[in-house]
Amino acid sequence: MDLNFKRIIPVLLLRDGQLVKTINFKKNNYIGDPINAIKIFNEKEVDELAILDIDCTSKQNEINFKLIENIASECFMPISYGGGISNKEQANKIISLGVEKIIVNTAINSNYHLAEEISNEIGASSLVASIDFKKKFFSKNYNIYVKSGTKKINVNIKNHISILSEFCGEFLINSIDRDGTKIGYDLNLLNFCKDKISKPMVFCGGAKSYEDIIEVLNKGVNACAAGSLFVYHDNADSVLISYNNPIKLK
Repeated sequence: MDLNFKRIIPVLLLRDGQLVKTINFKKNNYIGDPINAIKIFNEKEVDELAILDIDCTSKQNEINFKLIENIASECFMPISYGGGISNKEQANKIISLGVEKIIVNTAINSNYHLAEEISNEIGASSLVASIDFKKKFFSKNYNIYVKSGTKKINVNIKNHISILSEFCGEFLINSIDRDGTKIGYDLNLLNFCKDKISKPMVFCGGAKSYEDIIEVLNKGVNACAAGSLFVYHDNADSVLISYNNPIKLK
């Protein structure tokens, strides 16, 4: 498969304006200053960057528009932002600050009308529907969770994705079980989602190596995202911001 048009996306998590990394959406490890990390990713010529403010949803904090503006002004690559977005006005303001795409999870997974409103305001191509999955006990199937993985929603997943597809240009699929574990992507979740999603898909959660990324990209997804792989040194928890695009190195 031709990988030249595939994307590899570092995901940076914000808490109190600083970078952190989670494990299963819970344990927070401090990484450092987001602007310094972005400067390093600029030098590495990253394809794209995703910024998620995990406090804005879980603690219902106000969106830090000034920080978003500072991040956008430093980035040489396209960026997407998610966290705390609950109306079309917020989405439009973030786009006006220089962000290319808006990532929305809790708000639109619980409110299709809001998904439509945001899509009409900024355009479907600028809206990314983020869905967090957790595996059911003793099953190969999954549940969708919102509010940073703390609340399960009961929906027909195929119908749910079909409705959101009308309003978004892309899906960000994240495995809660694999988040921060560095044990590899959940390929069963990938297969579970592939026949339900017709829009471009970014797959995230558990990458331990660039080989994992190539494996997933070869299975037909449009992009792979990862956090720990790009902020930790090898399998240790010592911080080292890095990025090597195995596609460009070929």
